[in-house]
Amino acid sequence: MVQDQPLESAPENSSSGTSGQSETTAFGYEQVPVNEKTGRVREVFDSVAPSYDLMNDLMSMGLHRIWKRFATGLCGVRNGDQVLDLAAGTGDLTRLLARQVAPAGRVVMSDINGAMLEQGRDQLLDRGITDGISLLQTNAEFLPLADNSFDCVIIGFGLRNVTDKLAAIKEMHRVLKPGGKLLILEFSKPLAALQKPYDLYSFKILPRLGKLFAGDADSYRYLAESIRMHPDQQTLKAMMEEAGLSRCHYFNLAAGIVAVHRGYKI
Repeated sequence: MVQDQPLESAPENSSSGTSGQSETTAFGYEQVPVNEKTGRVREVFDSVAPSYDLMNDLMSMGLHRIWKRFATGLCGVRNGDQVLDLAAGTGDLTRLLARQVAPAGRVVMSDINGAMLEQGRDQLLDRGITDGISLLQTNAEFLPLADNSFDCVIIGFGLRNVTDKLAAIKEMHRVLKPGGKLLILEFSKPLAALQKPYDLYSFKILPRLGKLFAGDADSYRYLAESIRMHPDQQTLKAMMEEAGLSRCHYFNLAAGIVAVHRGYKI
């Protein structure tokens, strides 16, 4: 049953080994103190939450739905499995995965942002999807979950917003059961021939769409910048291996604009 309120979260404003005021991290192209990034990201998603699904359809021309179906298909989960959906947003992945693990399984729909999690909860309730789903508001870097708990962990279009990505991947590895799978669906580095038109779209058209349909150009400018600052395909694969995952590989979608990484816990 979907819980009425998100659970209490672990601390949000800390980051492994980088808690000092002098330490900075990327917030888009801007360098900000490490302990400020989580709050800045929260402000972005508080702003875009009401128009999030509409903007996803506009920005990707509906392709995000195909990418999400592809990623959940790679999860290979089945009836009775336990799944953790991090940065779940408005619940697109949770909804797809809930069908795969029903009726005996469970999906924990988790996000650091309460406004996004509430949007997701409401959409699931509107669709009559309640069984086998629970909500958890938490930071992916500090999961208040037991070791070896999940058959699959997935994070869709959220890792780039995490302050300490390696710490988060290590946490995902920790909560996976032996033999479990981690899936990371994220924007990545496209083919070189697409870079110039992709930049034009990202930095000229995307903020205008944000201003027109969400009343917020700055948040979508941050979106474009955060994508450029995110590790490319090979770098993210190496991070997954450093975190302890095995058999790591990735699938490029839309000529590399989006990639799905998959790794296993042995």
